[in-house]
Amino acid sequence: MQKYLNQILCGDCIEIMRNIPDASVDAIFADSPYNLQLGAKTLYRPEDQTAARAVRDNWDYFESNAEYDEFTRNWMRECKRILKPDGAMWVIGSYHNIFRVGSILQDMGFWILNDIVWVKTNPMPNFRGTRFTNAHETLIWATPTKTGKYTFNYETMKKLNGGKQMRSDWDINICLGEERVKDESGKSLHNTQKPMDLLRRVILSSTKPGDVILDPFVGSGTTAATAKELGRNFIGIDREENYVNAARARVEKVTPIDLSNIEVSAQKRDAIKVSFRELIDAGLLYVGQTLVGPRGDRVMITHDGQLTHTLYGKASIHIMAARIQHSVSFNGWDYWSAEKKDGTLVAIDEIRKYVRNIKSGMKKAA
Repeated sequence: MQKYLNQILCGDCIEIMRNIPDASVDAIFADSPYNLQLGAKTLYRPEDQTAARAVRDNWDYFESNAEYDEFTRNWMRECKRILKPDGAMWVIGSYHNIFRVGSILQDMGFWILNDIVWVKTNPMPNFRGTRFTNAHETLIWATPTKTGKYTFNYETMKKLNGGKQMRSDWDINICLGEERVKDESGKSLHNTQKPMDLLRRVILSSTKPGDVILDPFVGSGTTAATAKELGRNFIGIDREENYVNAARARVEKVTPIDLSNIEVSAQKRDAIKVSFRELIDAGLLYVGQTLVGPRGDRVMITHDGQLTHTLYGKASIHIMAARIQHSVSFNGWDYWSAEKKDGTLVAIDEIRKYVRNIKSGMKKAA
């Protein structure tokens, strides 16, 4: 396995994957051919009548849907074999192919976790004016089995989304300008190059530092470049030598970035559980004590571990925080601070961390 790590390999992805050990890859991002041949007719931009570049490359040509389906089953079969039981499988496509790919994915036993809509904030227009402008693509996120304990970095995604849950519609620009990999003539090398911002979100959401990410259709190298940037290992495969050479050169220039301000290292759902009641029972909080919110809201701890407010009645730390903010839900651990007898404030989440550290030490000692 070691010989494949952090390499861009030239060849047929199915043949190369056959040599990769079973259950050795943590995540796969597959940007497979879309089967969207547009025929010989040239499309022209209406504003200036310049020709628009369509996808007519040999790698995207199939004689029939049946041939495309068989190709998809073959590469997907190898992906499932080399993917770890708790690994992440990502596939992306347009309306031309994503329904076929999704059906085959399910037929092969993958369990779909989400479909993500990549909303292109600057899409190419529909030049003929005969249909809606195609302004999105679909990503399917799956795991090899229904019972797989997959990675989902919820807190990192929430942090990247300004403290709110990350939704399944992602507004991201298409790849333009300096990020576009060019050929020797200065034209775009790959017609369907994906933006690094899209891959950053995929990788940060479903992998951990040091994980191995494989892209069987690596093209101009976006997956490999982003993986290296984010401290992950990669394996890239493509049968087009010009893509492979460009991808290798591109990855060589990438420098890993400091992730300390991006990734939330410990997922809250994996942390040792500590209830609000435990803080009271431990004497770190007491009945009748005042908790204060960031806007000066004051509540009192009741004998049953709830909070009481003169206007909002009695509720848990979470529901009370939501009521005060007129919100559907809110994490009370992030909202309340305890007022000590000398008038100073301490965040209740800091008190919880203190208890969690004690419980963690007791667990290790046992």
